[in-house]
Amino acid sequence: MPELPEVEITARRLDEVLRGARIDSALAPGVKAMRTFDPPLSALQGERIERIGRRGKHFVVSVSGGLVLLAHLMSAGRLQLYERRATPRDRTSRLLLRLRLDPDAPGPVAARSAADGASSEAELRLREFGSKQAAWVKLLAAGGLQRDEAIASLGPEAWPDPPPLEGLLDPARPLHAVLRDQHAIAGIGRSWVDEILWRAQLSPFKRAGDLEAPQLAALRRTIAETLAQAIEHYERVVRLPIPDKLPMPLQVHRHEGEPCPRCQAKLLAVHFEDHVIAYCPACQTGGRELKDRRLSRLLK
Repeated sequence: MPELPEVEITARRLDEVLRGARIDSALAPGVKAMRTFDPPLSALQGERIERIGRRGKHFVVSVSGGLVLLAHLMSAGRLQLYERRATPRDRTSRLLLRLRLDPDAPGPVAARSAADGASSEAELRLREFGSKQAAWVKLLAAGGLQRDEAIASLGPEAWPDPPPLEGLLDPARPLHAVLRDQHAIAGIGRSWVDEILWRAQLSPFKRAGDLEAPQLAALRRTIAETLAQAIEHYERVVRLPIPDKLPMPLQVHRHEGEPCPRCQAKLLAVHFEDHVIAYCPACQTGGRELKDRRLSRLLK
């Protein structure tokens, strides 16, 4: 699932090459993905991309005329720039949104095309893999972004400077759940919450209310540092075209059964229906193992 670091680097790379590009046309073949109808997509024709940014895990594409294209990739969406002439039929994903750009759009697509004498026509595509259509797009009129429910309900940003956690996190909920709650703090998902809690040496099942003030302060620092390091990693290794699977610098998540990078104990995982929690029993839970969520008690 694309989370704050992945959305941030994608927005940066696309903004670098598309800022100022004129939109020739817009099409949303994925009918269910488009959640607004006024203004219509045709309102984008002839407008220019002013900025591609991020709020939480949402892409925010600011367009001339005050329009804003808001997109959420959910678990399997991808936003990518393509050369129309060189794009084969894709049978592995569904096309949800396509913005065709003016041939004089700035950036590496135009530069490569000019060098070989070919067409520089490009398009920005939102695609989704898997069997479920969950990714979505909204086209908002001037001033509509902050009033949109998806944005208005978000908590403060987890990076670059998360606010003090006292009073922000529900004290009755486990840390793994409350840190993924976008209403509490925006941007953290399943992958990076595992990394954050491992770095902080905290149990995923410890209640937020059980943390003392120094622990909350340390957790806040760990959140900011972990996400910053991930973004720094992507800055070094990610270039256009952005791969569908980014090289995530994960040390715990997806590493069940491997040695803990810190203490060499075997990393374990708790499997739920739609996600997995990875942790080190030696570093995070005092040596206690949670074998099965239905049969074991929550770790303290």
